[in-house]
Amino acid sequence: MPYCQYCGAEKEDTDKFCSKWGKSTKGVVEVSGMEYKLNKKELAAMGVFTAFVAAATMIVSAYVATTGGYFNVGEIMVYTSAILMGPFVGGFAGGVGSMLADVSLGYTVFAPGTLVIKGIEGFIVGYLAQYRFRPDSKNRLTALSIVAGSILALLVWWGGTEYFTGSLEFTIGIAPSIITWAITVPAFFWTILAMVSLILIVVAGLYLDPKIGWLVIAILIGGGEMVVGYYIYETIVLGHMLAFAEVFVNIGQVTIGLLVAIPLSRSINRIMPGIRRPQDKMVEPK
Repeated sequence: MPYCQYCGAEKEDTDKFCSKWGKSTKGVVEVSGMEYKLNKKELAAMGVFTAFVAAATMIVSAYVATTGGYFNVGEIMVYTSAILMGPFVGGFAGGVGSMLADVSLGYTVFAPGTLVIKGIEGFIVGYLAQYRFRPDSKNRLTALSIVAGSILALLVWWGGTEYFTGSLEFTIGIAPSIITWAITVPAFFWTILAMVSLILIVVAGLYLDPKIGWLVIAILIGGGEMVVGYYIYETIVLGHMLAFAEVFVNIGQVTIGLLVAIPLSRSINRIMPGIRRPQDKMVEPK
């Protein structure tokens, strides 16, 4: 079954124009399982999003003294590239871009693990984000939004109040132009952020787009792989205690990435509607 390359709408073989998008269907994608063929746009996007991931990871970071690692916002661009461009661009940009940031910032001990772990993370999110849904699946997707929002809110509240409350030191910039400052984060900040996160995701799922819940689930699955992957890698490299401490740092990165990447990717898609990779399957996730 062919689909419009711009909006992913299902088309008939004889259709010359997409009624939803209003453009020629000359570039329709013939779906066969989960077969992917990278085009020139996606090959170029690999380089562009790799640079974005590296820049986002390096520019805003917070040194974690207990583990020798660092908190960063690179997940924002890992998830954005995966949602917009699919698993291969997301996986390449996530792995290579994050690894380059580790090397550039001097965290070379993490670089080999980062290449594999964040590459898989980007691939998972991109793979799951490509699913299209049947019209009759709206109620299930709405329920997913409520469940996903509840899970995220719990993670924000628990992780924030337990591990990111008090004095924190943040760094913005790349050497030698670096600005560092200390801030004090009260516990109630995380309670408010958790409530806002829950409300935004549920409202978006109910009134804007029921697929929001599925994107949240996709990111939580990909982010879960990242958290577990780093725990295993760092247990081998640093030892169990330091690896366990990093778990909550990584959960924080997933949370920030999720909260920013979904609205960011949707905004980019509205401004540049042809950028997103056509969705390859119309399915009902089990």
